[in-house]
Amino acid sequence: MFTSWRSFKRAPHETHWRERKMVPCTLKNKYYFWASTFGNIHGNFQMHKSFTFVGLNLNLSDCPPLGLESLKVSDDQLESSSYLSVGLGPHRGRLNIQSGLDDDDEYDGAWCAGVEDQEQWLQLNALRPTLFTGVILQGRNSIWRSVFSVLFVYYIVSPNLRISMQVFIGNEDLETPVLALFPEPSVAQYIRINPQTWFSNGTICLRAEVLGCPVPDPDSPHFSETESGSSDDLDFRHHNYNEMRKLMKSVNDKCPNITRIYTIGRSYTGLKLYVMEISDNPGKHELGEPEFRYVAGMHGNEVLGRELLLNLMQYICREYNQGNQRVIQLVKDTRIHLLPSMNPDGYETAYEKGSELSGWALGRYSFEGIDMNHNFPDLNNIMWDAQELAINKRRVSNHYIPMPEYYTSTEALVAPETRAVISWMQDIPFVLSANLHGGELVVTYPFDCTRDWIPRQDTPTADNDFFRWLATVYASTNLVMANPERRICHSEDFLQHNNIINGADWHTVPGSMNDFSYLHTNCFEITVELSCDKFPHASELPIEWENNKESLLLYMEQVHRGLKGVIRDKDTRAGIANAVIKVDGLGHDIRSAVDGDYWRLLNPGEYKITVWAEGYFPRIRHCSVGSEPHATICDFTLTKTSQDRLKQILASGGKIPRDNQVRIRAMRMRKLRASTKILNRRREQQRLNKIKRK
Repeated sequence: MFTSWRSFKRAPHETHWRERKMVPCTLKNKYYFWASTFGNIHGNFQMHKSFTFVGLNLNLSDCPPLGLESLKVSDDQLESSSYLSVGLGPHRGRLNIQSGLDDDDEYDGAWCAGVEDQEQWLQLNALRPTLFTGVILQGRNSIWRSVFSVLFVYYIVSPNLRISMQVFIGNEDLETPVLALFPEPSVAQYIRINPQTWFSNGTICLRAEVLGCPVPDPDSPHFSETESGSSDDLDFRHHNYNEMRKLMKSVNDKCPNITRIYTIGRSYTGLKLYVMEISDNPGKHELGEPEFRYVAGMHGNEVLGRELLLNLMQYICREYNQGNQRVIQLVKDTRIHLLPSMNPDGYETAYEKGSELSGWALGRYSFEGIDMNHNFPDLNNIMWDAQELAINKRRVSNHYIPMPEYYTSTEALVAPETRAVISWMQDIPFVLSANLHGGELVVTYPFDCTRDWIPRQDTPTADNDFFRWLATVYASTNLVMANPERRICHSEDFLQHNNIINGADWHTVPGSMNDFSYLHTNCFEITVELSCDKFPHASELPIEWENNKESLLLYMEQVHRGLKGVIRDKDTRAGIANAVIKVDGLGHDIRSAVDGDYWRLLNPGEYKITVWAEGYFPRIRHCSVGSEPHATICDFTLTKTSQDRLKQILASGGKIPRDNQVRIRAMRMRKLRASTKILNRRREQQRLNKIKRK
């Protein structure tokens, strides 16, 4: 129990740590942790202020991470006794930092000492008096290097020169974070980690996070009465499955006239995939109103997107009720769908460990070990292969490509969550979407998959210019991405690309949701990597909301760019479903929805539009798209082909054109849904059998 402490201010000329002989150690693989506000032991000290902490019972949540992983701690605050190379300097000693593909470059995966002796250390300057409560350590991230197991020895010199020591069990692999909570918290400005022993086949390398509570110090330039956060009164915390359901229900109760909660399926363990719909007419597709979706939590341990969507639900509900005209207009003109947790099983696994301790990969995959961002049908290579074999490449379909036959069977390794999302995509004519991830700060746009299996290569779609616009809208309004002084997260300098990049030019991802969405449906989709830290501490959530609030709203408003209209039968005035909308000069078509309405996202300009449907004569119009965020209305009426014309075609041995692409697509979807029902019944029976055996 720490009840009081008198802090001391170092004399300005004293810049070195106090010399003190280290206690000899015989245990293998140890660390010393020093915390001090002192300079050289011979320096001058003066009493500065007295602080009192009454009744402290500290745990991990009481004092949050200082921000080595989230980059709240700057490179200038980290020092070391030595380092092996520039890429293994103290600035790389951050929890969960990832190395580049090549070892020994400037972006390696840890701090590594340049000398292997007991005098090496990594030091953090907290800039102000801080109540240090513990550290989290991790081995070196490397594809090629082995790592070492460690025992941690906590060794701290407190202001009254009292020495205490505690042994901790350390990590046995390169990724698992290990928490060492100090038995007695200590106030200091600096904390030093001093490795004492290591395995003979290892080296002195580590990644770290430090836990601590800043101490009020009005004389410090780094002191503020209130920590930076958000002015919005939202529920800023991490929500497990049950808490997420309660929050969504509370939003629905407060705004029943504009919200609706529905489910699109279940995870492998039976957790429902909940969606919040926000619209002025919930539960119904309105003619001419575009459908928008946000998806988060595809990787269960990338949790910021989940919390941002829960914040977004609360924010829209509150602002709508308070008369915010921007929000009212958005709700009136758009049908919004928010899926906060696509992989609830993975999230629950990561949540159980908690922020900082879940590591880089725990909870990423589905319960079955499937990476869902590689789990959608690879339609890219189906299209590219067809183009290679075709004599006339323009006859190869560039949209609405059916799923491959093998993918629809019960034997296909397709996660139930993926199956549910595909069915959801088929049921609703989505126009625009974003897939929220974490672990980097960048916005990627399709294609995500390279041709010929090249590891990385710019692989643009026919709508590359508009995708770049979409990515720029989010990246340029995100407060962290838009900061030209920000530090890169790991090894990629996305600042040189204005924080946007073609997905395949970063790394190839066959079977991504973005590419499937573009090639199988009408929906344009990007991926937003929201933060360097996959699982930011709850204390970071308010500022993360502020970083992303404008981006989330502005991106949704982009669904109203380009063209929209209704395609009708000239005689009956009924809407025509599955009519093809072709833009001259762009090799990607879209289709009209069930009611005949369509939305074609386009940049400003003049366009020649051709529309055709089975059994109708094609129609051509020239339509103009302005720079305002309001879609230009461009309606079409189609005339049915005459009976005489049909007779002529049949008499000459020809065949009436049939839209086989739509038929095959619908047939494959029926097979996928049938196999999904079989698998769901099988899993339910297995679950019941387990209950009976118990």
